[in-house]
Amino acid sequence: MKSQLLFSNRVGILATMHQKERVIAPLLEQELGIKVIVPQDFNTDVFGTFTRDVKRSGTQITAARLKAEKALEITGETLAIASEGSFVPHPSLPFIYSNREVVILLDKKNDLVIIGEEFSLETNFNYQVVNNFEEAIDFARNVGFPEHGIVIKFELAAKNDIKIIKGITTEEKLLETVNVALNNSRHGKVHIETDMRALYNPTRMKNIEKATQDLVKKVNSHCPNCSAPGFTITKIIKGLPCAICYLPTPLTRAVIYQCKKCSFSQEKLFLDGKDFADPSQCTYCNP
Repeated sequence: MKSQLLFSNRVGILATMHQKERVIAPLLEQELGIKVIVPQDFNTDVFGTFTRDVKRSGTQITAARLKAEKALEITGETLAIASEGSFVPHPSLPFIYSNREVVILLDKKNDLVIIGEEFSLETNFNYQVVNNFEEAIDFARNVGFPEHGIVIKFELAAKNDIKIIKGITTEEKLLETVNVALNNSRHGKVHIETDMRALYNPTRMKNIEKATQDLVKKVNSHCPNCSAPGFTITKIIKGLPCAICYLPTPLTRAVIYQCKKCSFSQEKLFLDGKDFADPSQCTYCNP
């Protein structure tokens, strides 16, 4: 069961409305032979928005799978691709935001679900409350404006409702929007944030491309037992021994690969080719 035989010349429905085909389609077409098609008027906002006006239901992977399932439902095809991003404080560096991107391949014909991932500190995700245009333009320039889009949010004084303006990519539009927002804001302040939709965020688009590359790599990793694609790491085992004292370190000693199709698993030692850890990484030699 090789990837070329499974996917070559098959139609793959890409569930997006934010031009993710720019980075996803070329990789899937070149590496797997999939003919990528984006359905018209496919509204992914119903699965959640970064501006939080529509809450995402379930986990990041659940949301991506729901998109893929819906794409198959409306097209009648058997192969779909979808992605989902999240922006959260880094687990080890809580004052720095990180971007996790997942790209899911859902194959109903062969009962396969394969997920590519990218976890990166490369993100411009940010927000601020501003009182004037000068503060707004300073914020915008610091996050890569106008190449990266901006979102303006404010609470309407008259209607007691939140107004959201997305996709701001020119200084003229930013000035106009901020002035309107300040004049109509209930509190005289404006919430400004980065537009994290892929078509307005080149930094995020690069991470989606990397997640797609990871997906292709996993698709091309076949189970030694049944040859199904998606033979990937499911567990990491720490404890690579120190080169001086031989005590276990926090570095990876081995990984476990497992097939989702037949459940066959295999342990691989010293994934990066190193039998021992540098003593600088040892909590005993370098406390």
